[in-house]
Amino acid sequence: MRLRHSLSLTGALLLGAFVPGCGPAEEVETPVEAPVQEASAEETGSTEQAAVSTSGFTSHFSDWLRANGYEPAYNLVRADLAGGSHGGKASGTDTVVNQPVIFIHGNSDKAIGTGTAGQSGWNASIEYFQSKGYKTSELYATTWGPASASMSAYQYHSKTNVMKVRKFIEAVKAYTGAAKVDIIAHSMGVTLARKAILGGYATDSLEGGQYYVGAPLTSSVDTFVGIAGANLGLTSCYQTGPGTPTCGNTNGLYPGYPVGLLVAGRSAYLDDLRSSSGYEGAFRYSIWSTADEIIGYGNVVYGSYTSRIPGQTGEKTYSAYPYGHFNSKDLTQDVQFNMVKNHSIP
Repeated sequence: MRLRHSLSLTGALLLGAFVPGCGPAEEVETPVEAPVQEASAEETGSTEQAAVSTSGFTSHFSDWLRANGYEPAYNLVRADLAGGSHGGKASGTDTVVNQPVIFIHGNSDKAIGTGTAGQSGWNASIEYFQSKGYKTSELYATTWGPASASMSAYQYHSKTNVMKVRKFIEAVKAYTGAAKVDIIAHSMGVTLARKAILGGYATDSLEGGQYYVGAPLTSSVDTFVGIAGANLGLTSCYQTGPGTPTCGNTNGLYPGYPVGLLVAGRSAYLDDLRSSSGYEGAFRYSIWSTADEIIGYGNVVYGSYTSRIPGQTGEKTYSAYPYGHFNSKDLTQDVQFNMVKNHSIP
């Protein structure tokens, strides 16, 4: 049985009591609830894991990363963590038939879950894609953060995190020889991946100031799926203010404050992502829930749904349990697959 959970992760993105966004919410279509595929781990008491290896990249991919300058520079292998990474060819004769899929996790999570609450990783999605014929050489994930709930408030869109995601995308594409890749991201992974694709310049005063991410990767991405992202910021950060790195008004998730009918002071990083649209890939989808217990208040930030991606191709929305912040990822693997493989929304 796959590991499932619906409880909120203490400290993952929840940085204080939520306060509602200002203004009326935009209309959203009444979602059609998908059937619950399995009971959550909390409901069943099960701690059995999905049949996904926690041993990391294959030796073939790890060797390639070292030979091509990605290791140890960007620490994509994450040998320090059980479940720190996933993917790679078994050998040089292994083939890549399906377009490679890159999974980017959220704050405090990691590539492959190993039983810790809030760290289900991409087990369910990888297992589902495997059931549809994908191989390890076509499914990739790494861990960009410390994978620790106690460190969650200190995680932000840092130079290290942005460049780790950027270099991972570049590495997978080069290693597999694919013309394009697909990207599925969750929570803070959504906003990290969007900047990694957008490229251009960014500034991180804690890591040397301005830096160049690179040229846009738009032409390298077929489908981008953003799950439960905070593209307009987090309402909880409005209450706490930009006092923690995660809620920072430069590289964090600070949503700004109302000035009349306008919003001022939003995170410069988020405003950069909003300065253009349609750059995430040829097809751009979002999956989110108005019952998201981490984003809170119906997913609304100042009258707009924060998990929507500007210029998106389409979306899948939910409005009730069990589809919250984490189960929008862990219970929607069939939706993710159809978006990536068929460019459709079931």
